[in-house]
Amino acid sequence: MKQRPDRATLERLVAILDDPVTDLVRRDSQFKKFGLSDDDVATDEQVIELLLEKPRLLQRPIVVMGDRAIIGRPKARVAEFLASGPA
Repeated sequence: MKQRPDRATLERLVAILDDPVTDLVRRDSQFKKFGLSDDDVATDEQVIELLLEKPRLLQRPIVVMGDRAIIGRPKARVAEFLASGPA
């Protein structure tokens, strides 16, 4: 949270993410507090813009290895991902 991702970082994550891009956005109480819905994060550009404006909504952890990235939830996914090796 101290180092907010910039546009270039978010664009790279979107490009290499194995998961659906909309999964980068946390759907928690803050998401609801901001009055957001799934329609607000339906496209890559919407996700990027929202996360630039409200970085607290970025799902974490994100694990990047080579030209692939995943959202590390549940945490068992991280071990599987790392064992698969770089793309």
